[in-house]
Amino acid sequence: MLCLAPSTDAQQTERIFLSGRDKDHTVNWDFYCTHGQNSGEWSTIPVPSQWETQGFGTLNYKKDVGAAAGERGRYRHRFAADPAWRGKRVFLVFEGVMTDAAVQLNEQRTGPTHQGGYYRFKHEVTGLIHWDRDNLLEVEVAKHSANESVNKAERLADYWVFGGIYRPVYLEIMPYRFIERVAINAQANGAFTADVQVNPTSYSPPGLRVEAQLQTLKGEPIGDVFQADVPLKAPNKNPTRLTTELTPPLPWSAETPHLYQVELRLMQGEEVLHKMHQRFGFRTIEVRPGDGIYVNGRRIVLKGVNRHSTWPDSGRCLSAVVHRLDIETIKAMNMNAVRTSHYP
Repeated sequence: MLCLAPSTDAQQTERIFLSGRDKDHTVNWDFYCTHGQNSGEWSTIPVPSQWETQGFGTLNYKKDVGAAAGERGRYRHRFAADPAWRGKRVFLVFEGVMTDAAVQLNEQRTGPTHQGGYYRFKHEVTGLIHWDRDNLLEVEVAKHSANESVNKAERLADYWVFGGIYRPVYLEIMPYRFIERVAINAQANGAFTADVQVNPTSYSPPGLRVEAQLQTLKGEPIGDVFQADVPLKAPNKNPTRLTTELTPPLPWSAETPHLYQVELRLMQGEEVLHKMHQRFGFRTIEVRPGDGIYVNGRRIVLKGVNRHSTWPDSGRCLSAVVHRLDIETIKAMNMNAVRTSHYP
């Protein structure tokens, strides 16, 4: 059972991990594999992980063959809901499941089967939560997708093909009205634009606005607060646009990756409904036909490598340590670009 503590800041998104955070920090879930090694009976498995690296199923190279094409893993996990979540919205987030994932909470489907092993997906589960007893999360994973276009893109190439919940799983606890996403365009000359989408998306009450403050990564304010009103109708189709300018900024480049952050606050009168932070860098990328690619007015030559993000003992389940090791190796070879292959 998972014991949960209340958030220290009710206006910020609260993230509650149901799994571990990487290959070196995991949480055991109940697990059943249908074919291959250690199949046909319930056991436990660390999450996140690839089930082949944990001794289950069949490890294949280049493509799923034989019974492995029908291999499935079934996961179960129980957690308790915090009463402080009442009146808020609860979302269930999977950072990556290989390959098709059908999710149930308390024997109710949370949404359509997700297809594609490299994409984050999220289902709202507010109405499915049990407040007076444990919640049962069940996930059935098919390593070979029912969508052949997914298999051609992800499972027919010169690398090992895996199955399982291999990236973190967590709950996001949000206020009823919240900032769903933000798109930032920060140019090297200091011009800053943020398009903010607010949820719910059908309408917004009068007086709803978004305030923003540029900051250092330590949270120190830069310049003045700037703001814009949220459109009354269809704010999902008419995002709230905020603009400002910082002169001169420290520009971002591969050699000098200077970063800032922006604090965004969804306001109703003087009440903060939701608050979030987003990191960004000031940079301008241009493609000049017949000439080349320019970053911040400087022509660059792309020298890159292909990265399949696979580790010997954990497959595609990685960690910040592994990511940094790969990045340092790439930089040591004087590379400035990475081809992410078939996946983001």
